Amino acid sequence: MKSLDVKIWGVRKRGTQRVSYEVRWRVADQVFPESFRTKGLAENFRSKLLRAAHAGEEFDTETGLPDSLAEKAESLSWYSFALKYLAMKWPHVAPNTRDGMNESLVAATLALLDDRTGRPADGLLRKALRNWAFVLPGPADRELPADVANALHWVGRASRPLSDLANPATMRSVLDSLKLKLDGTPAAAETVRRKRNTLVNAMHYAIDLGEFKENPVTAVRWQKPKVVKQVDPRVVANPQQARSLLHAVSYVGGYRRARGRRLVGLFAGMYFGAFRPAESVGLKETDLTLPDAGWGMALLHRTRPYVGKQWTDNGQTHDDRGLKNRPVEEVRPVPIPPQLVAIYRQHLDTFGTADDGRLFTNERGGVVGGSTYSRVWREARVLALPPAAVVSPLADVPYALRHSALSTWLNAGVDATEVAERAGNSVEVLLGRYAKCIDGRQGVANRRIEDLLREYE
Repeated sequence: MKSLDVKIWGVRKRGTQRVSYEVRWRVADQVFPESFRTKGLAENFRSKLLRAAHAGEEFDTETGLPDSLAEKAESLSWYSFALKYLAMKWPHVAPNTRDGMNESLVAATLALLDDRTGRPADGLLRKALRNWAFVLPGPADRELPADVANALHWVGRASRPLSDLANPATMRSVLDSLKLKLDGTPAAAETVRRKRNTLVNAMHYAIDLGEFKENPVTAVRWQKPKVVKQVDPRVVANPQQARSLLHAVSYVGGYRRARGRRLVGLFAGMYFGAFRPAESVGLKETDLTLPDAGWGMALLHRTRPYVGKQWTDNGQTHDDRGLKNRPVEEVRPVPIPPQLVAIYRQHLDTFGTADDGRLFTNERGGVVGGSTYSRVWREARVLALPPAAVVSPLADVPYALRHSALSTWLNAGVDATEVAERAGNSVEVLLGRYAKCIDGRQGVANRRIEDLLREYE
């Protein structure tokens, strides 16, 4: 039955074990209460009721809801919601974030499929969701291969209602699915943390749409994998090892082909300047001051991370953006030691620059991809390190050169504030990540304690 006899009361605080806020309203002779975790959510719901009443909407005497809210209460599938969420977020996030968001939505979607007849093969489902569903333009805005279109049609029919996530058991099963990569192997703790953050953010959007009163992710007691935030001291190369590795890079690929020689400076920037790989890849000659002698300066302001063309707006495989976690136009000045100045000057004399002024290119003159410099680095490790060290974590990836640089600076006694400024980190993050890599502090502490005790002997 429908009724226009409606009275809406204000929001009141309820002092139960968990504080909540209640909205009460009357339709005909029936009183309806709704509880919310925060006052803001309660006020938002009350405002919707008031707008509906002022607009003359009829209220259902069984549910107590006006027609506008009753329509929203109808079951929305997870898959339909995920497409809405993606379309809302995509324009405002970086390509790497789009990639991670896509992976998270694919994992959650696969966990929220009913067992219906005609299920496509798992590989086809993953490909259809990963490459066609959760990218823009979306599946409704472009022509799909027949097998992909059929697979996504099946997903649309098999997807469980979004409202099922209000069930803690269902939400727990979705969270557990995030612990696996798309190929079924265990995911790293940091990857799981990132996927969960995407799900939390998606559920906030569902609250904005009126689908939930509170976030169903945070209501579940779920053991999150512990993320290791400290750098493993075993990956840190000492200055002698770092120099040996940089020399070995120049031998990769032979002298004429210069597959390694053209990248010596790229790796040297990571070690002598503590540049992030994407910062080193995007470095231009105009960013550098290279005197004949002494220290130079690098003005970092652009990065060129490899992300894949499906995640960028311009269809390029590399993004072109500002510094990590900084405003777009921010510049980070980094003094560079004479050793790095000499390497850069030699590189410019030998190879020049790309058409846009970049120092480092691949063999075809394009932007250096992560897979390209990673292959060179793996070959250089074999040339530079003894067999036991090759199979160890020592400088196992190029990013370890940045770890080595920051550890070296801290061990040299450089003020942590200055190190953090050059690295583009906060002091708290710097000291927290590199605490285990700062050598010699234990000996200093031991001597101070010993001196104090000796005074009382």
